[in-house]
Amino acid sequence: VQLQASGGGLVQAGDSLRLSCAASRRSFSPYVMGWFRQDPGKEREFVACIRSSGLTTINTDSVKGRFTISIDNVKNTVYLQMNSLKPEDTAVYYCAASRRYYSSGSYYTQPSGYDYWGQGTQVTVSS
Repeated sequence: VQLQASGGGLVQAGDSLRLSCAASRRSFSPYVMGWFRQDPGKEREFVACIRSSGLTTINTDSVKGRFTISIDNVKNTVYLQMNSLKPEDTAVYYCAASRRYYSSGSYYTQPSGYDYWGQGTQVTVSS
């Protein structure tokens, strides 16, 4: 299974973008899909994740109130709606999927909680 991320680009501060991530196989049914971001030289940072049930977890420190994650289970596509973008949101954004169940949701805020990764899409926010 491959994850294909798209929707990145160059925008100005205050603008919006919507990232999409589609799984290559329609029969693929991950338990959780998520978004991470990474700046060069930094660790991959958790942004948001969503279970197939629709339950979401957001990185409240950095994106709360601005980013929203959603999923279309029929299309096997997860979206990240990013509003009020800031220069510090500049990064490569990666989508990921996990078929593992963890009783603690905190595992899904770590890259090690995921089995599949997309290729990344660049988001650049100018001031």
